[in-house]
Amino acid sequence: MTLPDQDETAGTLPPEDLSPAQARTELARLAALLAHHNEAYYRLDTPEISDAAYDGLRQRYTAIAARHPDAEPQDSAANAVGAAPDSAFGKHRHMVPMLSLDNVFDREDFEGFISRATRFLRLNADGAQHLALVGEPKIDGLSISLTYENGVFTRGTTRGDGTEGEDVTANLRTLRDLPQRLAGPCPELIEIRGEVFLSKADFLALNAAQEASGKRLFANPRNAAAGSLRQLDPRITAERPLSLFAYALGFSSAPPTHSHWAYLQQLQAWGFPVNPLSRRIAGAADAEAFFEHVSAERAALAYDIDGVVYKVDDLALQDRLGFAGRAPRWAIAWKFPAEQATTTLREIEIQVGRTGALTPVAHLDPVNVGGVLVTRATLHNEDEIARKDVRPGDRVFIQRAGDVIPQVLGVTPASLDMPDRAAPFVFPTHCPVCGAVAVRPEGEVVRRCTGGLTCPAQAVERLIHFVSRQAFDIEGLGDRSIGEFYDAGLVRTPADIFTLHTHAAELEKREGWGEQSVANLLAAIENRRTISLSRFIYALGIRRIGASNARLVARHYGSYTNWLTQMRAAAIIGSDARLELGSITGIGTTIAEDLVAFVAEEHNLATLADLHAALDITDEVAPQSGALAGKTVVFTGTLLTVTRPEARATAERMGAKVSDSVSKKTDLVVLGEKAGSKAKKALELNIRTMDETEWNAFCNSRNSSPAPTE
Repeated sequence: MTLPDQDETAGTLPPEDLSPAQARTELARLAALLAHHNEAYYRLDTPEISDAAYDGLRQRYTAIAARHPDAEPQDSAANAVGAAPDSAFGKHRHMVPMLSLDNVFDREDFEGFISRATRFLRLNADGAQHLALVGEPKIDGLSISLTYENGVFTRGTTRGDGTEGEDVTANLRTLRDLPQRLAGPCPELIEIRGEVFLSKADFLALNAAQEASGKRLFANPRNAAAGSLRQLDPRITAERPLSLFAYALGFSSAPPTHSHWAYLQQLQAWGFPVNPLSRRIAGAADAEAFFEHVSAERAALAYDIDGVVYKVDDLALQDRLGFAGRAPRWAIAWKFPAEQATTTLREIEIQVGRTGALTPVAHLDPVNVGGVLVTRATLHNEDEIARKDVRPGDRVFIQRAGDVIPQVLGVTPASLDMPDRAAPFVFPTHCPVCGAVAVRPEGEVVRRCTGGLTCPAQAVERLIHFVSRQAFDIEGLGDRSIGEFYDAGLVRTPADIFTLHTHAAELEKREGWGEQSVANLLAAIENRRTISLSRFIYALGIRRIGASNARLVARHYGSYTNWLTQMRAAAIIGSDARLELGSITGIGTTIAEDLVAFVAEEHNLATLADLHAALDITDEVAPQSGALAGKTVVFTGTLLTVTRPEARATAERMGAKVSDSVSKKTDLVVLGEKAGSKAKKALELNIRTMDETEWNAFCNSRNSSPAPTE
């Protein structure tokens, strides 16, 4: 993996010291990294980092976004759940999305979670103190959703991207822990969520069998469980001793219980295994004691866990709390601390990203940290290298938390005293790829190549992004092939990819290629001439436009022609098109500026024209589900019975887009006390309005919120 660019002081300064511009850059970088590792973990079952490293990355993202909300891109890194389902399996849309959990790492963070929940619910101090919770060990496995119709198991799916998962029904039927029929009365239709895992002993036995037969060893039990369940041949899954714990509710045609604790008891009555360490906790004050209890039991458990999940017990309160982005407000995962190790730094490599940023990466002697073999770590920038005085040959401390790959914390004391220690590392002043001057603007810590599109590293990285998995996803056109074709002059722009068929004879003569491999590549390219608008926008590599942001924009504008027309019109500050772009929930001012700036560049317009002529870019339609599906809602004034975040969350659960401004495209304005100019504008535009009482009555008749997975 080539590390994404790290601009300015992104990776080194604490969140509170970042300027707004630095925060935007760091959030965009972190978003791209999170998206990459979601794909590696959830879809490919080959994580490149530990859970602790991923948690540290997300924790930094959340901390920066909290201090700089206007800088948050809210793209795939912040909002995405899991990764797209593998096309090798049948796909199935979850009746209720399989969302995820936010994490905390200490008592202070946990108390912050409790405070946010109680403020949201407007509980007094006594109510907050006695907010009942359920604590459950967080199993390190593969999340699954099990559908039962009239008590009979009919379908099982993986999490996938949270909305749509892989149909692994045949494989799940081989699990000894999974009841094929529920014991006793049950709802007519119900989704039951759980975790498939391998015990430590079964994992060791499986790897011993793999080694004996000369097959690849699994890195850890989680990977082994995921790989075992996602087999195309159910007979292979049947040979693997997979286990199951059930723990959550998805869709249900009738409420099975009124509390989460009662639901766990009901799961057991139906025949599901439920983690025996789960406990109902009378109040938040007892949560830390339960965390310490589970921590003490961790080493002796037969299976891997990586923390404790706490959920508000009352399901009615869960429904009120709802969700914030990708995670519920009523549940949290308290994770165990990250691990550290020492190893030898052999080389410092300077990588050049697609915006020209020079990023130093440490190449390490392989070291096992928490079950994952680490060979590289980030050094952030030249100031960090100088501050830590890191040199080739040093023994260094590394930690798998706080960045996408492990970070170098510093040099061991023994290395500092070595008489033959290497000379201090000198950061290059010229691009190691094209030789152009690498400048460091005043006030920034990143040195950047001035070669622009003439620098192969930048051009190649842009092309690699264009064909990446969440973009055009062209099989057979990977990093190596892109570099090879670029050097040969066959592919210099994205549109050149779709003219490669004119060079078929030349391709067949290249080393490593032949008639069949070229035919396969050209067929894969042809299969991608039809692409959704959201994937197309993401593939363009516009700054701060990740997969989720691209989806937001695509669903708002619907068609390529409308999107391009509106982006060009939005170049005029104050225009209706510019106001409309800025009012899309999740698309703030800075993201709007990046979109408009991209389309304003003449060479980008030429690229868009070439691509449009070569492709069939399909329209994007927002999911049509919920009482307010496809509607745009605006809240104005002071709400007395619910908080503004709760009202927004409720509207979004019903399928609405919530905007901050009233326009001709607004469908409903909810009026709180002292509603001002927005209420007046709604009247002028003849837009439907509701007062708070009418809004609450409307919401109370609608469905409740979805349940997350762990």
